[in-house]
This record gives sequence, C-alpha cells and structure tokens, in this order.
Amino acid sequence: MVDGRKRVRRGVHRPMDEWDVLIKDHHAGYITWDEFERNLKAIANNATGMSSALARGAAREGELLLPGLLRCGHCGRKLHVHYGGKLGRYNCYGARTNHGTERCISVSGLSIDAAIAKEVLRVLRPLGMEAAVKAIEAQSSKTTAAERQLELSLQQARYEVAHARRQYDAVDPANRLVAGELERRWNETLQAVAKIEGDIAAMIARRPPPLGEAERQQLLALGADLECAWSHPAATATTRKRILRTAISEVIVRRDGAIIHAVLHWQGGDHTELQVKQRLNAAGRHNPRIPDDTIALMRELARLMPDRQIARLLNRIGIATGHGNAWTQERVRGFRNHHEIAGYRDSEWAERGEITLEAAAKIVGVCNMTALRMLRRGDIKGRQVCPGAPWVIKTADLTGFTGRRRSDPPLTPNPDQRAFDFQ
Repeated sequence: MVDGRKRVRRGVHRPMDEWDVLIKDHHAGYITWDEFERNLKAIANNATGMSSALARGAAREGELLLPGLLRCGHCGRKLHVHYGGKLGRYNCYGARTNHGTERCISVSGLSIDAAIAKEVLRVLRPLGMEAAVKAIEAQSSKTTAAERQLELSLQQARYEVAHARRQYDAVDPANRLVAGELERRWNETLQAVAKIEGDIAAMIARRPPPLGEAERQQLLALGADLECAWSHPAATATTRKRILRTAISEVIVRRDGAIIHAVLHWQGGDHTELQVKQRLNAAGRHNPRIPDDTIALMRELARLMPDRQIARLLNRIGIATGHGNAWTQERVRGFRNHHEIAGYRDSEWAERGEITLEAAAKIVGVCNMTALRMLRRGDIKGRQVCPGAPWVIKTADLTGFTGRRRSDPPLTPNPDQRAFDFQ
C-alpha cells in the first residue's frame, strides 16, 4: 500500500545476464537458442530514435550504402543522410546540437561509399571462390528444404495409413458401424498420401535443370571477380547494403582538411584505416565555370541583401549556377563561403550611410514612383547593381531635399506645371 492505495507492480525488466535463474532449452522451442539470441541482437541493432545512439539502425531506402554505419569521430554521434536531388551526403550535427556551432563533418556520399566498397571487395575477394562453390553445391543439391519437409510428411502419412489398416483388420466384421468408420479413416489417409506424392512430383518437375559447364565457369568467374558482380545491373542498392552490413560493424570518420580518415570495424573484430581525399565541397559550391562578373555581382549583392533574397534575384534575372541549376539559399551560402565573401548584416546600410528608395522617398516627401523617376532623371543620385536589385542612395546626397514641403514648387522642369496651394 502506498498512500492508502494498492500498489500494483507488473514486473521489472532486467538484462538477461542479471537473471537469477536461466535454464536454456528447458522446453522444445520453434528455433534454437542461438537463433533467438541472434534475433534479439538484430532487433537491438535495428532500433532507431534517441535511445539507439549506439545502435546502427535498420537499413533505410535510398541509394547511399552506409546509413547507420558511419559514426562521427569528433562527437561520437551517428551521421545522418541528406539527399539533394540524385546525390546525397552524410552530415553530423552533433557540434551544432551540443555547442551551437557548425556541423562536425559533411562527407560526400559517392566518394565515401566508393572507397569503403572498394576496400570491402578487396578483403572479400579471396572468399568469392568459396561462395561460388557453395552456390553451385546448393543449386546441384537434389533435395531442397521444402522437398525434405514433404518427404517427412509423406513418411508420417504412410505410417497413418498402415495404422488405419491395422485397426480395420482388427475390427470384428459383425460390428458394421465401427468397421465403416475405420474404413473411412483408412481412405482419408490414403488420399493424404496420394496428395503429398503429387506435391513432391510437381516440385521435382519444377526443379531447375542442373548447371551446365558454361554456367559453372561463369559463376566461378563471378566469384573470382566480385567487382563485376557488385556493379552488375541486377545488383540493387539493397543487396549492396546487406553485403556491407554483413562484413562491417561500424565506420568511424574524422575530417582533417580535405582528407577524411575512416576506420573500418569489421564484424570479426579487426580494424582497417582508410584515407579518402575529398574536395572541400560545401553545400552549393560551384565549379570554375562561373564567370568572373557573376562573382563580382555576388560580392555586391552580399552587401545589400540576405542570401534568400539574392537567390530570388539571380533566378529572376536568369543567372544560373555553374551546373545550370537554380539558386537556393544554401547554394548562395556555399558560393559565398567558397569565394570568401562575407554574409549580409542588418546594420551595413546604416554604417555606410546608405538608404533604400523607400526611405529616400519619405525624406523627399514624394511617393516611391516619383522618387524612382527622380533617380532615373538624375535629380537624386543613386546606384543599382543590376536590374531588380535595390537602389542604393547616400543619405548625404539628400541634404537639399530635407526641408522641402509638398507646397513647394514642383520638382519637374516643365514650366506648364503649376503648384496648388490648399492652405
């Protein structure tokens, strides 16, 4: 009792190694104890979520081959997959989550997948011939598991037929009711035997023909050349993931400039170190095909507006990236980082003594369209980096307009324009 209420305790979950009593194989099970432990381990490894920081998780959909296997060597967190179009990257956001800084590491999916797959194939190459021989033996085996199961069922059915016959022979012929029932059971067992025999015959008829010599040689060649089997069109990403997860337990990656240091932890307990040279390709970086005037334009726009507005402006005036793609906020940011262009700050305009067209219109005391006509005529000095970019006006150039009122003579040089005084 707790506070006058009955306390119901439904049980306490403890690890198996902390159990007081554990009797293995006390009762006959559907699977062996080793299979049960392997299933528990597979379930634990397939776990996802916040409580599965040490588990690699189940293989997800996608073309990248190492989801769940890569772990950041800087913070110890698992790398996440980010797909952008047809390409993907492995990113670690542990530093940003823990300290609010930039991501720990960002690895190109194609480069790291290719390097680790090449190393795995190199290690597994001596085992390819053995796997090919086992495949040939499995295909050449006359009795499959399903056939073996049917044969056992046939043996049981024949035993039941013999048992039913013995019962029928032992009954008194005068007892017609019992004799009729035993005869019916005997007939049912005979029908069951005939059905199983038909199933076995049909399965043998569907059995594929044995491999010919040419097919055997081709299979042995594939075993010797795993790279050919790996890159075969019939080999899907799911198959490649299963191969990598069977061979590798985890991969620890660290970044040192343009070099990615990877440590492969094999399932058998061995370790292999790899170095993958990677371009410092931040998100949005573009190749050298970008014209110099685009770089100069980006330097000017970065002093006037944020990255999102820059992307919209470049797309509107028809300027594409080096690969012909549309601009996004991430691509603009990556472009700036690559060319060492500082980002926009909200206080830049005031620090330079510059204002926008809208602010200038308020100072002059006219509407925005009138201020725009004054800029185009040269009555107000201003500059525009490109069509669609904001007008930049020096505050010092508007000193002559600060005292102007709406009742003053019009700013147009047309002598026929008259001013109306409504006072």
